Amino acid sequence: MTIERLQLLRNIGQFGSVTAGAQAPLAKLSLIYAENGRGKTTLATILRSLGTGDTALIEERRRLGSAHAPHIVLASAGAPFTYQNGAWSVLHPDIAVFDDGFVAANVCSGISIETAHKQNLHELILGARGVALNSALQGHVERIEEHNRALRLKADAIPAAARGTLTVDAFCKLAVNPVIDARIARAEQSLSAAQAAGAVRVRPVFTELSLPTFDRDGLNALLGRGLPALEADAAARVKAHLRRLGREGEAWVGEGMTQIAGASEGQPGEICPFCAQDLAASPLIRHYQAYFSDAYAELRNTINQTGKGINTTHGGDVPAAFERAVRVAAENREFWRPFTDVPDIDMDTAAIVRAWSVARDAVLTILRAKAAAPLDAVELPPDRITAIDAYDVHRVMVAELSDTLLARNLSIVVVKEQVAVADMATLSDELAKLTAVRTRHQAPTAALCDAYLAEKAAKKATEKFRDEARAALDQYRAGVFPAYEAAINEYLGRFNAGFRLGSVTSVNNRGGSSASYSVLINNVAVALSADRVPSFKNTLSAGDRNALALAFFFASLDQDARLAEKVVVIDDPMTSLDEHRRLTTVQEMRLLYGRVRQMIVLSHSKAFLCAVWEGADRTARCALQIVRSAGGSTLAPWDVRQDTLTPHDRRHELVREYLRTSDPAREREVAAALRPILEAFMRVAHPETFPPGTLLGPFIAICQQRHGGPSEIMSTAATTELRALLDYANAFHHDTNPAWETALINDQELLGFATRTIAFASR
Repeated sequence: MTIERLQLLRNIGQFGSVTAGAQAPLAKLSLIYAENGRGKTTLATILRSLGTGDTALIEERRRLGSAHAPHIVLASAGAPFTYQNGAWSVLHPDIAVFDDGFVAANVCSGISIETAHKQNLHELILGARGVALNSALQGHVERIEEHNRALRLKADAIPAAARGTLTVDAFCKLAVNPVIDARIARAEQSLSAAQAAGAVRVRPVFTELSLPTFDRDGLNALLGRGLPALEADAAARVKAHLRRLGREGEAWVGEGMTQIAGASEGQPGEICPFCAQDLAASPLIRHYQAYFSDAYAELRNTINQTGKGINTTHGGDVPAAFERAVRVAAENREFWRPFTDVPDIDMDTAAIVRAWSVARDAVLTILRAKAAAPLDAVELPPDRITAIDAYDVHRVMVAELSDTLLARNLSIVVVKEQVAVADMATLSDELAKLTAVRTRHQAPTAALCDAYLAEKAAKKATEKFRDEARAALDQYRAGVFPAYEAAINEYLGRFNAGFRLGSVTSVNNRGGSSASYSVLINNVAVALSADRVPSFKNTLSAGDRNALALAFFFASLDQDARLAEKVVVIDDPMTSLDEHRRLTTVQEMRLLYGRVRQMIVLSHSKAFLCAVWEGADRTARCALQIVRSAGGSTLAPWDVRQDTLTPHDRRHELVREYLRTSDPAREREVAAALRPILEAFMRVAHPETFPPGTLLGPFIAICQQRHGGPSEIMSTAATTELRALLDYANAFHHDTNPAWETALINDQELLGFATRTIAFASR
């Protein structure tokens, strides 16, 4: 889309409120002439801002002293491009501008090449497609930097105390362990055991805890025993007698029977040990002898021994020994508890001893009763059985606890073996790792780690996109950079530059991609920046640097796929160019003009603009100029033709116009123009004999001398005519007539000599 009119330029640079451009349409080739400082660079900057969207370019050129912000309207075939309130209504991305800003951004600042120049040149070489690829890459790179910043913040949020010696990555990658608490408990036990290695080695294992039993079956059998051979009648008569004797009567009688000599044999004649009477006639003696037989003695002895056995097993120091054994077991349990799993010893030994004592006394009481009447068959009464049952509950509990403790001895043996070869550092590290695993998956650390790992995964995905974007960009660069180098050197050759570029390549670095190249002078590489040796800043002239910038610009346009849609703006390309590059620059601009949508050229050199003007399509060109107006600048049409005429052309036109109109106001100008017309003609017709500085009088004399000879310059008639014309013209020339400004002029005479002069100079 072309820019059709500079419709409004308000409050920017030298333009106060300029609307003159609304009446001056632009064309495909638009030339704008201005003296330095009039505002042509401002126009170029406006167009650059329209192309890039950089509003700072407009704001920093706000008109000094203006109370209002810049306001710009550029007409186009569609909606106008309007800048107001600090923004463009719509941008024109197909504008390419060559100006001092282009040079400063892409080539050098003064004589120095900085990193920014190389980065900007990199984008210039890449073109729109390459810039898009590079922007995509840089976008991924920036997002990776954002990921890195986020990762640092999220890593710092994870307490260092929680992860110990582990890195954040290693800590967050710790897998969940469903039995971590048990693992930590075992690790703590192993470490504690290692720390108490000396005590562990000498500490004994658990010993058996037990309580003796009461033989219920044996007791019932003993309590139910009597003398089966004893007649029932005899037993009844003895028992009746013994009852009459009272308590302990049976024992007393039984003891007495042992004092009757021969009583055991049943021989008569024996006497009573108490009354000395003959017992042969006593009816009870035979019954006593049967009752208190050897079987009776054996039964009583069994009863007595059973009672003693119970006292030995269940009495005396046995309960105290049991309580002491329980205390020792409890102490062992407290010692081993930090090193291995040991069950609690929750045992009320006082209650056990009480139940034990009750059961023991109950058994001994019934045994004593049996001992007093051995032949009486009895059973354990319910209250005695209850006492034994209560005791057995405790006994079974003690047995079960003992079995459990003895079973832990295997683990204790393992602890002892591990302690023998334990490494404190290894055990501490293992415990620290296990503790880290548990901490990693506990709130709030779990959420912090999950957030860190999510950011890490997002970064990895972005890195994948970055690598893909870089591969695409590298593939594109592989083709575009060699082509750009060739194009630049082609333009440098056309500009007659004494140098070329070599090794134009792309370089990736953390700050972004940049272009790298070397300057070749006489096929010797010159550094872009260096001190005390030949380099860019001291080997290239200002013209060389500007030629290089223009070559960069033209070469970048050659690579642009949208070149046909471009509006190309060129501001003062001849500012520092040497004269021998002027024609080439004009030629290249003419070639470019035919390949773009529109070309706008601004310059302070009328000669340069006129050279561009010549040869351009007359129907697709226009020219404006920026002129001074009331302390500022304004736009006005520029008649290029008038500035393309030489003084000789102007004099010819003056005389021809007089011949057509006979304007008396211009007679003296016409008369004064005749001699210069003749002199200019002679310089063209006879350059060898009429060089610059030659006067017509001496030239005519030479012509007369050579008449008829081989070196004749002009014919006699021509020389005579020239002499006549000169004689008239000298009257109006300051060299030959000091009063030329007041010499009388006859219109008819002037008309004749003017006609003859034009005719002579047209031969």
